[in-house]
Amino acid sequence: MAAPKHMDFNERRKAAQEARQAQLEKFRAQPKPDDPKVAEKIAERAAVMQARETRLAERKAAREAEAKRLAAEEAARIAAEKARIAEEAARKAAEERALEAQRKASRDARYAARKARR
Repeated sequence: MAAPKHMDFNERRKAAQEARQAQLEKFRAQPKPDDPKVAEKIAERAAVMQARETRLAERKAAREAEAKRLAAEEAARIAAEKARIAEEAARKAAEERALEAQRKASRDARYAARKARR
């Protein structure tokens, strides 16, 4: 802010003194720490902080519950996949045993037919 022109030293000193006095009055007009309004405002802030902490705790609990649920679903999915793989392996092994038994029976039949021709 530019200073007004044509002010002499005494006028500037008086303006500065008035500005300091105005700031001091403004400071003195503020409520004191033991004022009921200040105490009420502090209590209100404490209540807001408590509510915020409660909401944060609820959100954290919800996130943890969701994480546990997802982990349980993942574990169930993995278990189902392992069971499917094991079932598939057992089926393939059974098919292989059946095929091997069929091959052996065919071999034995050929061997018996060869023996019968002699």
